[in-house]
Amino acid sequence: MELFRSKRLVIERVEYTLPDGRRKEGVIAHPGDAVVILPKCGDACWHLIRQYRFAVGSYILEAPAGKLEEGEFPVETAHRELIEETGYQAGDMVEKGWIYTTPGFSDEKLHLFEARDLSLSDAFEKDEDELIELVTVTGRELEQMCLDGRVSDAKTISVVYRCLRGVIT
Repeated sequence: MELFRSKRLVIERVEYTLPDGRRKEGVIAHPGDAVVILPKCGDACWHLIRQYRFAVGSYILEAPAGKLEEGEFPVETAHRELIEETGYQAGDMVEKGWIYTTPGFSDEKLHLFEARDLSLSDAFEKDEDELIELVTVTGRELEQMCLDGRVSDAKTISVVYRCLRGVIT
């Protein structure tokens, strides 16, 4: 039974059966799938964005990200969102797997990408509600920022781990 619907989110109450046969009731949030992109600029640096997030009431450092549009493949979304949020296009978009964000109550899946071979592009504009600043850091700085809490966004920590594992410069 649908409890709520907006442009970005559907929330429903569902009945489900556990593997042991017991019947339960729960609530599932369906925000739709999205992408997260970690742009690599050269051999030793990466781009993050500093973006205002109204839900937490402050600016946070994060990787560019965005929701899949209907009929769009994740890699297409990644190319579009990278341009919208950073002003760069990727010559190479490398898949780094996917994660569930909050499987206790949501079916949202985030597709992770590393963007390489960057060049400037204005093919897409920022969304009107986005306040974004580009921040460039080294791999070591990025790792430290994830460890010390300057990067506190789970999707960003996940894509950083997948991109930097074994490649910290």
